[in-house]
Amino acid sequence: MAQGVAALIETLGLENLERNLFRGRSPNTAWQRVYGGQVIGQALVAACCTVEGRLAHSLHGYFMRPGDPNAPIIYEVDRLRDGRSFTTRFVRGIQHGENIFALMASFHNNEAGFTHHIPMPKVPMPEDLPSEAYLTERFIASVPQRVRDYWQKERAIEMRPVDRLEEQPFIRKDVTSCVWIKTTGALPDDPILHQCVLAYASDMTLLDTAMEPHHRSIFEPTIQAASLDHALWFHKPFRADEWLLYVQDSPNTAGARGFTRGLVYTRSGELVASATQEGLIREIMPA
Repeated sequence: MAQGVAALIETLGLENLERNLFRGRSPNTAWQRVYGGQVIGQALVAACCTVEGRLAHSLHGYFMRPGDPNAPIIYEVDRLRDGRSFTTRFVRGIQHGENIFALMASFHNNEAGFTHHIPMPKVPMPEDLPSEAYLTERFIASVPQRVRDYWQKERAIEMRPVDRLEEQPFIRKDVTSCVWIKTTGALPDDPILHQCVLAYASDMTLLDTAMEPHHRSIFEPTIQAASLDHALWFHKPFRADEWLLYVQDSPNTAGARGFTRGLVYTRSGELVASATQEGLIREIMPA
């Protein structure tokens, strides 16, 4: 198994402290706060540990405080309801005695019914795009040091942007952003793990889309950016270790908040998940 994927599975693996109580830890990184997708993924893992025979179909999370990467996160699960068709869980992420994250997750029986979806846009396949290694080599010298350190490490998620990049890294020409994503190695067959990995990855590029109409980047030193909330819906089964197209746009940015949306397709064109997020995007003015 690839080292980055093994590290991700370890990060998503929680320690069961007591009934409904779990402990998660952060990998060693240079980031000053915990990556939001990690908290989403770990909270979903905690919820899934209390549900049998059903997969999550939706989750809604709120970030309340930045996470401390040097301290464990305690996840407390409230079993709100176990119904005939749906199961509902509420999860709190706690650090230093304070709530840093709250998640509502709903689980559903597998049922047949009506089906339709918005078609996948026509885009190049991932094999026809520059590799992540090529893009890293092209842009590595022009990004902040903390971003450089991150991109030079072996990672669990590979990304191949479809859109033509500007000369500056992370800035695209189009308002709609498309990127192929998958893990850098094979995952076990557990569908819960594939959902939790996608939950982890779904936070990686979504907020960036809110800056693209302004030809700015959240990595600029004068931009303060943070996820405020995140929602994810799972429509159909998928594998996170096979290429998925993440189609993202930003309908609105106002009041120092950017609103973004994402659709996740398999390479065969099946819509398997949808995401939304609002994030803080604040320009820090010189004193």
